[in-house]
Order: sequence, then C-alpha cells, then structure tokens
Amino acid sequence: MEEKQRKAVHKIQITDRSTGTVTGVKDVNSFDEKEISLVTEEGVLMIKGEELHVTRLDLEKQEIDLAGRVDSLAYSQGIAKAKGGEGMLKRLLG
Repeated sequence: MEEKQRKAVHKIQITDRSTGTVTGVKDVNSFDEKEISLVTEEGVLMIKGEELHVTRLDLEKQEIDLAGRVDSLAYSQGIAKAKGGEGMLKRLLG
C-alpha cells in the first residue's frame, strides 16, 4: 500500500521584525541580504528586508530560522523554481 506523505504545518513567527522561524518549508529557491524565497506548503513565500540571513535550515523537519530586518512577506501561488527547474539547495548539494 502506498504511504501518503503527510503535509507539514506552515507557520510563520517573527519577533520584533528581526528574527523569525518558518515551518512547512519544502525548499529554498534563493536568498541574499535583501530577499529570501521559500517554497512552502502554501505556495512561494518571499521575505524582503535588509541584512537577511538564514541562521538555521532543516529541510528534513521543514524549518528555517532567519535574522535581519523583515520589511515584507508576500505569497504567490504555485511552486516557482529557480533557473533550471531545480531548487537552490538541490543544485548546491546535487
């Protein structure tokens, strides 16, 4: 019998616009000091700000911690991948 993959809970917690945790993260499209693009259970999440850093990434638990000044959060539907149709981590690790 085929086992169904359980959908992770997607949650965002931002503290004082300077630190945060996102759960339900399937992949990381890209990140730099001004923008982090995440593929989540609810679509692509763009986090924009200044001096943004990924401080912890655990794709097995589907969690990411970030630091920096968060200016905006925006979702888009669908799972847009980075160039080449692969997520950034798959290109780095693959």
